[in-house]
Amino acid sequence: MATEEVNKPQSLPLYSEMILKALEALNEPTGSSKSAISKHIESTYGELPDSTLLGNQLNKMKESGELVFVKNNYMKADPSAPPKRGRGRPPKPKVPLPLGTVLSPPRPRGRPPKDPNAPPKTPKSKATPGSGRPRGRPKKIPRSPSVAASTAVSSGRPRGRPPKVKPQLTEVSVES
Repeated sequence: MATEEVNKPQSLPLYSEMILKALEALNEPTGSSKSAISKHIESTYGELPDSTLLGNQLNKMKESGELVFVKNNYMKADPSAPPKRGRGRPPKPKVPLPLGTVLSPPRPRGRPPKDPNAPPKTPKSKATPGSGRPRGRPKKIPRSPSVAASTAVSSGRPRGRPPKVKPQLTEVSVES
């Protein structure tokens, strides 16, 4: 029976209570760091069962407003301090609508769907400029291989750069 009483785990207070007592005991003007809080709790209550629970509890208390986190230090929130505002411009105050006003549903975003009962559109004739040609680069007309070979021969001029003309050499006899 005596062994059951010795092995029984010591009942610890809630983490939030231990943290607040540690902050009061440390009483630092700029707040206490997480490591200082954990060392104080370990020295007071002995070994903690899980070290990650302390960090989670500190974050919960910070988000709820019980603690303030400034320059990696935690301190108790000042009750007379104004609530901390988020970043950016504050929202405009909304004016309440008078009674009896009926709100229409908001317009849907994006392009409206096509009406299936609408008559089909007539194709518009494209206006061409004064020259009679359409705008832009002309379309490439596909040619068959037999037509391409006959056009090269019919022009009478070979493709590419013409060969360099060499001057005629005249024979000079040397008699003395």
